[in-house]
Amino acid sequence: MNIGFAATRMNADLGLSTAAYGLGAGLFFIGYVLFEVPSNVILHRVGARAWLARIMVTWGLISGAMAFVHSEAWFYVVRVLLGIAEAGFVPGVVYFLTLWFPSAIRARMVALFIIAIPVAVVLGAPLSALLIEHGHGVLGLDGWRFMFLVEALPAVLVGVIAFFALPNRISDAKWLTPLERSSLSGVLEDEGAAAAEHGASGVLGALRDWRIYAVAGIGFSVNMGGYALSFFLPQVIEGLGVQFGTRFSLGEVAALTAIPYACAAIALWLVGRSSDRRQERHWHAAIPLLVGALAVAVALYLPSTLAIMAAISIAAAGSYCVLPVFWQLPPRFLTGAAAAAGMAVAGGLANVAGFVAPYMTGGLQNATGSYRPAMFVVAGIMIVGAVIALLLRRRPEFRRVPASQVAASDDKAPTSDIHPHPHH
Repeated sequence: MNIGFAATRMNADLGLSTAAYGLGAGLFFIGYVLFEVPSNVILHRVGARAWLARIMVTWGLISGAMAFVHSEAWFYVVRVLLGIAEAGFVPGVVYFLTLWFPSAIRARMVALFIIAIPVAVVLGAPLSALLIEHGHGVLGLDGWRFMFLVEALPAVLVGVIAFFALPNRISDAKWLTPLERSSLSGVLEDEGAAAAEHGASGVLGALRDWRIYAVAGIGFSVNMGGYALSFFLPQVIEGLGVQFGTRFSLGEVAALTAIPYACAAIALWLVGRSSDRRQERHWHAAIPLLVGALAVAVALYLPSTLAIMAAISIAAAGSYCVLPVFWQLPPRFLTGAAAAAGMAVAGGLANVAGFVAPYMTGGLQNATGSYRPAMFVVAGIMIVGAVIALLLRRRPEFRRVPASQVAASDDKAPTSDIHPHPHH
């Protein structure tokens, strides 16, 4: 999100057009997509503790290097390197969670992880604005450069902590009793065996499975909405100030930017929880995508800043709340190394939207002078994602889990969730 705020000052300092900024923002995803599968395969082999720590530390260091970019070319180079450093993070964490949580409660666990994205914007937007406005001149840096430097530090720190604190396996969980560890392992092994009946085995098998590419299509549609907003929302809000005769300060832009993401955080948790309770994934993806598409399409035609921000908030909620549901689909037909590779493929191809959305949005804005045409394209792609989700619903591997197997249909204690068998 930092690059979206930096753009309000950085573009002028580096001489970037809207299209050049969109290209640089999107180039991140070239390295990200290309290295997604290798990253997840390595995580499967060496364990999440060491590999997630490596991702976080290099991610922070390269993000901080944005503070020292002085040309368009170096802007592009650092963005590509950042994508390579971060590759595999989200699918790696989601795969890691499949090794710990049964499917009956996994959507809400993934939601708790992904909710960090909108919450980071809600908290980070005003912080970024403060650093840009009041960090100018500190260490001889422009405000936006100081922001990149300061906000890179927590990633490095968390990476170091993760290396020493994160357990790789259930057997390493000292907070569980031996009975809890064996029971949880047994449930997950049973689910893995069921998934293996429906899917291919091994990395190459996952790469050849057409269902991964269908699931990736859903993720692509979700990310088109999310990335179009995250990269350009601060600039769109500044444009609304001009359109309606109000000049927003950077702090006001940050506050307005935080509103859609606060809505997205709430929707993300509620939809993940509802999907687990009902053990239904496809309508929980399709309905938010359709509602979000409508909001994206009409947002910039509304007559006031308040109405436009309400529509943008609905669009953000419609995009982000599908993510915990989206990540529940690959484990229904893949397990082990195939699941690690399949999730990386699905996540990587879904994140091609991270290149397409800003480049397309910036290019159409340059060509037409408006963000409206790009929003229509985004809305159309979100509708396609909803259709794919409903078509997959007919496949036997995606049928609902029988009620007798659902261990977390209400707010029970965690030990109840992992003890579904009567003798426990």
